Amino acid sequence: MADFTYTLLIPLIPFFTFLLLGLAGHKMKPIMAGLIGTSGLGASAILAYSAAISYFWTGHSAGTPYTSIKAFEIPWLHLTDKLTIHLGVLIDPISVMMLVVITTVSLMVHIYSIGYMKGDTGFSRFFSFLSLFSFSMLGLVLATNIFQMYIFWELVGVSSFLLIGYYYYEKPSAVAASKKAFIVTRFADLGFLIGILMLSFNTGTFDFQTLTDPHGPAIAQAGGAAFMGLSLLTWSLIFIFVGGAGKSAMFPFHIWLPDAMEGPTPVSALIHAATMVVAGVYLVARLFPVFALGAPDALYVVAWIGGFSSLFAAVIACTQTDIKRVLAFSTMSQIGYMMLALGVSGYGGEEGLGFMASNFHLFTHAMFKALLFLGAGAVIHAVHSNEIGDMGNLRKFLPVTHITFLIACLTIAGIPPFSGFFSKDEILVAAFHSNKLLFAIEYLVAGLTAFYMFRLYYGIFWGKNTHYHHTPHEAPKVMTIPLMILAFGSVFAGFLPFHDLVTSDGKGFESAIDWFVAIPSVLIGVVGIVIATILYKKESAMPDRIAGSLKYLHRWAHRKFYIDEVYLFVTRKIIFRYISVPIAWFDRHIVDGTMNGIAGMTVYAAYAVKGLQSGKLHQYAFVFVSGAVILVLIFVYLV
Repeated sequence: MADFTYTLLIPLIPFFTFLLLGLAGHKMKPIMAGLIGTSGLGASAILAYSAAISYFWTGHSAGTPYTSIKAFEIPWLHLTDKLTIHLGVLIDPISVMMLVVITTVSLMVHIYSIGYMKGDTGFSRFFSFLSLFSFSMLGLVLATNIFQMYIFWELVGVSSFLLIGYYYYEKPSAVAASKKAFIVTRFADLGFLIGILMLSFNTGTFDFQTLTDPHGPAIAQAGGAAFMGLSLLTWSLIFIFVGGAGKSAMFPFHIWLPDAMEGPTPVSALIHAATMVVAGVYLVARLFPVFALGAPDALYVVAWIGGFSSLFAAVIACTQTDIKRVLAFSTMSQIGYMMLALGVSGYGGEEGLGFMASNFHLFTHAMFKALLFLGAGAVIHAVHSNEIGDMGNLRKFLPVTHITFLIACLTIAGIPPFSGFFSKDEILVAAFHSNKLLFAIEYLVAGLTAFYMFRLYYGIFWGKNTHYHHTPHEAPKVMTIPLMILAFGSVFAGFLPFHDLVTSDGKGFESAIDWFVAIPSVLIGVVGIVIATILYKKESAMPDRIAGSLKYLHRWAHRKFYIDEVYLFVTRKIIFRYISVPIAWFDRHIVDGTMNGIAGMTVYAAYAVKGLQSGKLHQYAFVFVSGAVILVLIFVYLV
């Protein structure tokens, strides 16, 4: 068995670069801060790739299942004799996969940011925040127990707050967006914490290896109605999933995601591609044996929330005009795909196809979505606008960005032989064999995805001949090289043997393309591309006429079905008016009034007796003698 103790350095290196840049970055030249942050992530990426090669290939015997390894662990808190919280590093197929994903995307974002953030006054601060975020995500995926994961889960929330609100002093909208993301995810994280407490109380452990053991206490205690026909374990996992739904922007906790675009574009790539938003998917995958074997009803909730979120977001994405918001809703839709795949999966062997497919799509999605966001950043860098209406015909000015963006669009549309085809096909096959309605929903989403992505592609690189105030130009090589690397990953990541590497029970299984499902899914993607080509390749009035004929649907979708307005109405008109205002009145008038009354009585009493403390000696002598005489008279009378 290989020694993986060195994997502890993978999160520690970005942590120390965060400290260095945070404390001394302002004394460095900006380029030096960028090189330190990038070099730190580069070192972590090298270690992550080394761990992956050692775990999956050089240190593994053919035909044996992959096992989980605690590479490092120390006790931290002793709560009871049986319940102790440890801090450590857990190495298994999904944690190793996530190490590769996070370090790869984060490294590309670091390199890209050297060019994108050039000249920014907070350059070193930005790179320190990136390092903190990378440390938090790496600590999250390496956690040996669910409480350690929760600690890093909250650190991810804090660091994302800092990154989304990076333009704190320049853009009030960035302040609002960062607060919105933080508050919404805190409500969801409350559910996560409640689920953790319920699960640990029921099982007596936080440890992932013990929890996910098919013969362990969590699964052994499954069953038995506790409330509303569901077991305590089922409710525990539903609450835990609420936390995952918040981080992964699943309905109804999705409202923070579009506003998070207020951060710099590299931040959008980091948060929306492979890191923060997939934390919820990783959480469900980490506890998947407990879901599948101990609480299948909770897995049913995961499937339907994922299916609905994917369709809901895809419809909205078809109407958005901000390039980054289109990609944000695309992310929500693709995460819904992953959640659905976990929800329809069984445990072990071919039954675990959905589990494998979800992680496979997580991997491929990281490549093409990071590519899309960084490509969008190159476009924004060239035209200084996020609006599709301000773009057009850019293929002539941005050839590298154009080709790499097209590759990403073909990948997310599920066109073979790009990687998205392979991972999306596995999800559709898993859904087809489990739930035909969810399968039909995802078929429709596949067509919508191809449509809105090529609507975006044609709007940027084809369309009208926009007269720019200045001639757009290609981004510098420090920005285009990450695009090329991610484009390479988008093309070839689909050929990785995920069915042998990342499975629900650690054992590989046979996997082949189901052409009965794959061919129609490709065709519906092609139909979406063709429709987008007809409507948007050349400037036309047809899209406006179609939007006019679908007046109400288009308006509702463009306004995101007024979910934000509903939240504002509930909070301002109901919670604030009928709950917060009465509580504030009670606090000011009853609580404060009581305290003020006690204070007033004390002051009155003090004024009443202050004469006894006059400081006049003859008055004290008179009182003393008078008291003594009275006491003597009382004594004589009593005797």
